[in-house]
Amino acid sequence: MKKISLQWRITLMTAILLCVTCVVMNCLIIYSGKHYMDVIGSGISAYSSNDASRESSAGKLDEKGESSAGADSSGESFNPENVDLNHELTIIVDSAQESFGLTGWCITAFMTLLGGVLAYFVTGHALKPLRTFTSQIEMVQPNNLSDMKISEDVLPEFQSFSKSFNSMIRRLDEGFSAQRQFTGNAAHELRTPLALMQAQMELFTQEHPVLRPETRVFLKLLQEQTERMSQMTKTLLEMSELRSVPCEDEIELAPMIEEIYTDLAPVAEEKGVSLKCEGNARMIGSDTLVYRMLFNLTENAIRYNRPDGTVTISITGDERLIQLRVADTGFGIPEQYRESIFQPFFRMDKSRSREHGGVGLGLSLVWEIAALHGGAVTVEESSEAGTVVLVTLRRQI
Repeated sequence: MKKISLQWRITLMTAILLCVTCVVMNCLIIYSGKHYMDVIGSGISAYSSNDASRESSAGKLDEKGESSAGADSSGESFNPENVDLNHELTIIVDSAQESFGLTGWCITAFMTLLGGVLAYFVTGHALKPLRTFTSQIEMVQPNNLSDMKISEDVLPEFQSFSKSFNSMIRRLDEGFSAQRQFTGNAAHELRTPLALMQAQMELFTQEHPVLRPETRVFLKLLQEQTERMSQMTKTLLEMSELRSVPCEDEIELAPMIEEIYTDLAPVAEEKGVSLKCEGNARMIGSDTLVYRMLFNLTENAIRYNRPDGTVTISITGDERLIQLRVADTGFGIPEQYRESIFQPFFRMDKSRSREHGGVGLGLSLVWEIAALHGGAVTVEESSEAGTVVLVTLRRQI
């Protein structure tokens, strides 16, 4: 019952109510109809019997003189038509009662069906504002909270809900804005000291070419971790500034993917991974951001692939949407992690992420870019044979 829509629930409840009402009303009408038919039949039978008695008395008065003839006449005075009349009348009344009852049940079934059909269309019209309201809610994305406001000029039942929803959207937008501002400010503040630290370590290495082994290992560790922090602040800064990037470039995806494959060729050759591209499409968006999104997905598919594996990007779509599938032959993603991998700083295998220099922001940036272009990114399927990541983008934003 929970899977049935509200419109069908109201329709079924209305049809059941109509059916019960019609059945009760039909039973009462049939009962009263049969009762009054029986009364009418009894009245007609009594009236016919009185007529026959009067005719018999009149015949006896006309035949006073002849006793033998009177005997014959008394035998003939018994009119069997009276019996036949009552029998036929009973049959007629019974047949009429059966026809009346059958007609009543047919009318009940027809009215129940007609009432259900009318209830379906009437409730559909009545629920139209709710469907409009639902479609507006489905358009809400983290990147368009400031532009999304549900109209409060709706039915009285929805006015309180609309006001509460608009208030919630406003609070969420303020929270996301504060978060982005804090992230951007923190990234700006961290970028300068990290750059200074990197420069000082490089200068120290040049000025002291001969170092003890433990000092050289320690210095290398510092340089690696400083580089990771610099990369993290760079990504955070990019994420905080996504909304300010114009999305007005005309992009042809197949040449962009080929360019990405060229840039990642050294990494793919090191792992023995082959790169393939199928299909092509054009869209309107940010060339820089779409490139970064596909670059991150491809790099991730290469780094976590099997040796001598493959990475295939296929492009399909229609007039409104474009679908990009990035398929690899890696080890798969456990089902419980398939949504978490797009969260900031989430790393399914922390040791492997550190080995590859990951900080847990690459896929989060992919999710942000897809949302900015009116789309979404999900793990379409994943098993021990590999993973397919589906990116859906609008052709025009």
